[in-house]
Amino acid sequence: MKELIKKLVETYGPSGSEEQIRQAIMEEVGPFVDDLRVDPLGNLIAVKRAAKGDGGKKIMVAGHMDEIGVMVTHVDEKGFLRFGVIGGVSPQVLLGERVVFADGTVGVIGSERLDEPKDLRVEKLFIDIGAKDKAQAEKVTGIGRSAGYYRKLDDLGGRLVSKAMDDRIGCAVMIQAARELKKSPNDVYLVFTVQEEVGLRGARTSAFAVDPDLGIAVDVTRTGDTPKGLTMAVELGGGAAIKVKDSSLVAHPKVKELMTEVARAEGIPHQFEVLEAGGTDAGAIHLTREGVPSGTISIPTRYIHTPSEVVDYGDVQACVRLLKGILERRVEL
Repeated sequence: MKELIKKLVETYGPSGSEEQIRQAIMEEVGPFVDDLRVDPLGNLIAVKRAAKGDGGKKIMVAGHMDEIGVMVTHVDEKGFLRFGVIGGVSPQVLLGERVVFADGTVGVIGSERLDEPKDLRVEKLFIDIGAKDKAQAEKVTGIGRSAGYYRKLDDLGGRLVSKAMDDRIGCAVMIQAARELKKSPNDVYLVFTVQEEVGLRGARTSAFAVDPDLGIAVDVTRTGDTPKGLTMAVELGGGAAIKVKDSSLVAHPKVKELMTEVARAEGIPHQFEVLEAGGTDAGAIHLTREGVPSGTISIPTRYIHTPSEVVDYGDVQACVRLLKGILERRVEL
């Protein structure tokens, strides 16, 4: 599974520019599903159908394939690119980082002279792509072009570090579950959504079209296990995190009970997550049409929204087992 994770996290795909990552996911999940389609907004919907007569539920599993990034807003006379952010990007994290555009062009983020560190803002930053002037820069890139972090995956043994774990690791969990799922009494809709980082947009439209009986998001969550970090009962190595609440969702009690029951029955390491700030695609899914019972399987992740997001490989495998265990069950809500 590590090769799958490496492929996904290293592929380009900021919000609104998901073509490359969508193609990569299609190649990986296609052989294990019965139907594959792209909806008008760009969501990839992979369907694994139940055997005829099983009469199970329609389950939508959503993981967002977009990543945070930056977008060019201006090119100055010396060829430096000014930019705005796509999603939750911090200027403190950006400074000195390298970014890559869809065509492979690489740039480094620099800053104007600052009198005080507190003056560091996105407006003070620029991208240097090595151009000598505006004309040369505009031949390579221009207004409205997006870039993402330029980083590779590093395997630290039990821990993996890379940009875009949020939420390519969730997409990897979904693909691996599809690989291992021999049959299900349910119609399973694996939806790899677009534009989550800018407002859960892909989940909103795809959930309306799928009209599921049950919604499950697979996404990252923060941890409380770093020095003087968040006060939060989630840690790397503690297993799959079953969401209780976040800013966009109070998990449906029966969905939380289902996840807990499967984890306990199958001996899957798990922990419970209460996230005070942040949300997932489940926040959009559960408000679709007349309402959809929804919950989230979370992968504990350190340093979210940086180029060095860290996950525990054992937690990732626990999330695969939990998702697969749910999809194999005849669900009653």
